[in-house]
Amino acid sequence: MRARDEVLEQHAVVVRDGRILELLPAAAVAARYDAAAVIRRPSHLLMPGMINAHTRAATTLFRAADSPTAALERRWAGAEFARDGVLAAIAEMLLAGITCFADRHPCPEETARAAHEQGIRAVVGLPVSTEAMTRALDVRDEYGSHPLISTVFAPPPPDAVSDAAFARIATLADELDAGIMLDLHASAAEIEECLTQHGVRPIERLWRLGLLTPALHAVHMAHASEADLELARRTGIAVSVDSSTSLERAAQPATATAAPAAMLAAGIRLGIGSGDTARANQDLWQPMRQFARLSGCSAWDALALATRGGAAVLGLDGEVGSLEYGKWADLCCIDLSGPSVQPVGNALTQLVFCGGRDIVSDVWVAGRQLLSNREFTRLDWNRIAARANDWAVRLSAGG
Repeated sequence: MRARDEVLEQHAVVVRDGRILELLPAAAVAARYDAAAVIRRPSHLLMPGMINAHTRAATTLFRAADSPTAALERRWAGAEFARDGVLAAIAEMLLAGITCFADRHPCPEETARAAHEQGIRAVVGLPVSTEAMTRALDVRDEYGSHPLISTVFAPPPPDAVSDAAFARIATLADELDAGIMLDLHASAAEIEECLTQHGVRPIERLWRLGLLTPALHAVHMAHASEADLELARRTGIAVSVDSSTSLERAAQPATATAAPAAMLAAGIRLGIGSGDTARANQDLWQPMRQFARLSGCSAWDALALATRGGAAVLGLDGEVGSLEYGKWADLCCIDLSGPSVQPVGNALTQLVFCGGRDIVSDVWVAGRQLLSNREFTRLDWNRIAARANDWAVRLSAGG
């Protein structure tokens, strides 16, 4: 993913201390290196790990509920539930080729702890409110120098935050050089409410309050006018979209798909997330494919959104997102021998339009193999599945 439509055949990636040392023809490896370990995948495609730019991993457990609601989520918002939900989501993400995810949940310490234990990269959203601020700063301090875990502030949606509170968040983020991740233009109702209360659209309100900077990660942007997109481009904010969620929320589906395509054309930093609802699958294959089909972008552009695009949105593009010297070896290996992608012609096109989690064979994060031939090397799935099923019983009995 370094250059458009570039596919290198018969190549190898050399990894040392978790980072990419060299990318070179496979025939040259033996002559240059005395490798401690060699992994061969002759019928495969190697690419950067996918980056899930926004999710609420713990809500995975609410699949067991007949009708997940906000009230139900508040009732089961404890640390134990969050931890088990995040672990179940991590298992699903690894099987789907995801090596990094950005998450928002009221228990950020559990998300960070689960990601650390499983060795996956995570950007953890820290709730910011009067009640949660001390805990948020404690989590930020605990993981301040962690190689895999980073943090951003995650305030509530704009319609639930006062101007004064937003001004304090902007000041704090600037003082700590911290990112901000929040919903923006997720629904027509949000925009109408902002126009009624403040006389401007939400993105302009944030601009007036000093929050529109390259440190802002706006989630959804399902309802964006040309003026909104120009303001986003001019201020350098990043945006992550989820095609399915955006289409569900949009009053006019054509508007929901036109906005991301326009963002891509405008050069706005753009990534894809699996979404923040209980019904969302924790992978990027369907959102990536849907985005490509509805926006008309190329397979390469769609794959870029799920890899280097997501890295840029999360401020990690200097570390991950492409196979380049010095970057972390966050890798996803795809088996091209299966029936869903055979016969192989244009590998990029078939990967995006025919691929899915069933063809992901191996995953590495910082050079550590977390999935080998579709088997977890570190994660105890039997235990996690048992815990998830226990929650299903409890949700059924008391939900």
